Amino acid sequence: MSQIIRVIIPAYNEEQSIAKVINDIPQIVSEIIVVDNNSNDFTSKEAKIAGATVIHEKRLGYGYACLKGLEFICNNNYTTDIVVFLDGDYSDYPEELVKIINPIINRNVDFVLGSRIKSLREVGAMMPQQIFGNWLATHLMKLFFNANYTDLGPFRAIKFEKLMALNMEDKTYGWTIEMQLKALKHKLSYEEIPVKYKNRIGTSKVSGTIKGSILAGVKILGWIFKYSFK
Repeated sequence: MSQIIRVIIPAYNEEQSIAKVINDIPQIVSEIIVVDNNSNDFTSKEAKIAGATVIHEKRLGYGYACLKGLEFICNNNYTTDIVVFLDGDYSDYPEELVKIINPIINRNVDFVLGSRIKSLREVGAMMPQQIFGNWLATHLMKLFFNANYTDLGPFRAIKFEKLMALNMEDKTYGWTIEMQLKALKHKLSYEEIPVKYKNRIGTSKVSGTIKGSILAGVKILGWIFKYSFK
């Protein structure tokens, strides 16, 4: 029996890249949902032309956009087996989605994370503060929870029913680490798959600014310490 796969792409001012992302996603996907996070460019137009379903979330925040995508799936009662999250900036290689979902389909793994390892990462694709933040967060999760994560990468796949059971709530920068921590708490089986990573098109709205980096760091550490005392 074939799996029904839906992709959720949060997007804010990604008119230059969003069509490239959509066009590189393998045909095995049932639907590509682009959540326009109050863009002031032609992100929505470009996404529609490329064949995606476009919905809107006016409240700015990565988590807000992801939650809106899940709400859309639930409200329409769409049968969904696997949800894939992917950024709209073309820093990931969308064709590697096949690698990401493979452990779920063939080995019944619950959650798969694309790990942006150094040997597959283009020079400059991750800012120094991202690299340090990932190192710190994953080492703290190892220390507190004996987790085997090496990255907080956005390119990930998870069984839809397992995701809904996590009761995701973060609205902004902590979405990715919240999912990883809750996957541990709920004892989901998980794997990391090495993925390629290149310099994004345009400027990052989070790691590309000092304010964004600080806020993301505070939120990530907050989630770790919140769960370490539960």
